[in-house]
Amino acid sequence: MIYDNLSVNDAGHLAIAGIDACELAAEYGSPLYVLDEDRVRKNCRTYVEAMQKYLPDGSAPLFASKALCFKGIYPVIESEGMGADVVSGGEVATALAAGFPAERLCFHGSNKTDAEIAYGVARRVGCFAVDNLNELAVLGREAKAQGITQRILLRVTVGLDPHTFAAVKTGKVDSQFGVPIETGQALAFAKTALATEGVEVVGFHSHIGSQIFEPGSFCDQVDRLLAFACDVRDELGYVAKVFNLGGGFGVPYVEADPKMDIAANIAAIASHLKAGCEGANYPMPRVLLEPGRSIVADAGVTLYTTGGTKTVEGYRSYVMVDGGMTDNPRYALYKSAYTIINASRAADPADFACTVAGRCCESGDRIAEDICVAKPERGDIIAVLGTGAYNYAMSSNYNRVPRPALVMLSGGTARLAVRRQTVEDLLALEL
Repeated sequence: MIYDNLSVNDAGHLAIAGIDACELAAEYGSPLYVLDEDRVRKNCRTYVEAMQKYLPDGSAPLFASKALCFKGIYPVIESEGMGADVVSGGEVATALAAGFPAERLCFHGSNKTDAEIAYGVARRVGCFAVDNLNELAVLGREAKAQGITQRILLRVTVGLDPHTFAAVKTGKVDSQFGVPIETGQALAFAKTALATEGVEVVGFHSHIGSQIFEPGSFCDQVDRLLAFACDVRDELGYVAKVFNLGGGFGVPYVEADPKMDIAANIAAIASHLKAGCEGANYPMPRVLLEPGRSIVADAGVTLYTTGGTKTVEGYRSYVMVDGGMTDNPRYALYKSAYTIINASRAADPADFACTVAGRCCESGDRIAEDICVAKPERGDIIAVLGTGAYNYAMSSNYNRVPRPALVMLSGGTARLAVRRQTVEDLLALEL
């Protein structure tokens, strides 16, 4: 199995953290999101322990809530010593409703509304990652009006183009996120921020992209961010206490994908930053990272019930499932690859060539194309692995399909964390 929390049990079924996937689908229905809490905790500890070992005191990982936001995730990450990165008022509200400490939240977003800014300040969010001058002005006024000094990071773009999906590159000069260093605008941004009443600049934020498997791109990011910090010191007399390097560590979705040693990569980035700071005579800043995908992706499995197969003679065979782009839009967006198993026949040879198609009235509603699984019969359970990140979070009600339930597994037991949406839920807001 691609992930070591998966196995085949005596019944020949896929087991997730030791629990029969077919029994989960029978009890909770399908489609069904399944999240292995113990694996989430293991991934959290990898980051926390490595950052404590290799980086200055006060360095910490912040869980990127955009990857998977529901109330049940926040007690897990809080108890493992992580903060959280939130990108909307809804994510702030979800974290706070779960009892997560506001001071451990960092509020991102490239276009926060005035209402979201006021809400974040009122709830005493620990830090804002300020994206632009417009937001800076509103935030300064709001903080003054509420009688506080709001801690902020300035989001800058370092002009890097890592080798990943175009849609998840965020560090290029031409980006909707942050203020570019290369054009000189970031230095002017820093000058304005340092003179803005109501805020305290604690450091700089940069994010270069997602699904990056080697440390070289992050080391290049460190070089450019440090060079910028030195320019700010020399021009404006300000020394940053914090570098937030964003997220982006890659995870394998199929066997051909590389496996990333997260602790080793953190060690390499820390060593590179330390050497750079020593060479520039710059005080070593605290470091924040924002892992999301690498915390939850490999802890998630989505279970579907198949309606059987359909073969177009001379072309291809389809496996039809009771979900699709409504619960997993990533294939439609990015052609994202997944490992897919017939959970009902997990011990059988995967020798049926097929395309897995969803239920929506869109020819692009597919989960995977040209893969092989054990040939399913109507009623078999199809498992899509590695769906912990950006699946529940990006789900929709297209074709008026209710969102699936989410079940968390821990210590050999399952519990319902998000109930299945009903048609009555969909109609409740309509007048």
